[in-house]
Amino acid sequence: MSVRQSILAILDQGSSYGYRLRAEFERRTGATWPLNVGQIYNTLDRLERDGLVVKGETDAEGHVFYSISASGHDEVASWLRSPVPRAETTRDELAIKLAIAVTLPGVDIDEIVRLQRMSTMSTLQDLTRAKNSGGDPGSTDELAWLLVVDSMIFQAEAEIRWLDHSRSRLTRARAEGLSATGIQPELPRRGRPARSEPTSTNESVAR
Repeated sequence: MSVRQSILAILDQGSSYGYRLRAEFERRTGATWPLNVGQIYNTLDRLERDGLVVKGETDAEGHVFYSISASGHDEVASWLRSPVPRAETTRDELAIKLAIAVTLPGVDIDEIVRLQRMSTMSTLQDLTRAKNSGGDPGSTDELAWLLVVDSMIFQAEAEIRWLDHSRSRLTRARAEGLSATGIQPELPRRGRPARSEPTSTNESVAR
């Protein structure tokens, strides 16, 4: 999620201030990723430093308004035209957790997968209920929210499929002799021969 580009895109529709930008961001994304106002103002400071927004006047209520610059407008246009590079997204915590856990002796990997699947299935059911109880699909706010919820539903479904695949992989690994509760510590590294013990000097001479 890019808060920076999202704020710029909202400012591209007109000048605004921190609290209103936060409200607009949450409204347009269905409050799926709540932001604190401090994060908004920190982002605005960086955008101003980079010449993408310009700090304007303060109104009678103390709100500092920001406007997008020409460079900021160009960045928004570039962001909207560019695909999101999946290779640069945040590391998947669950994948890392399983990858580490499977190398630890005494860890029940099957139980980790089972508990995660239950949790993800519960999340999927909650998202589906929320989607089915949504409001007027003809409004732009509802449409924006549905796009976000659909994305989260597909991600949850994909995670469940991946967990089922991982469970099958663990079963195959067990059948091939790997431990179901941690990889055996004596396994040699792939592509490297196991180190042989050095012979003593006497043994070498005798040969």
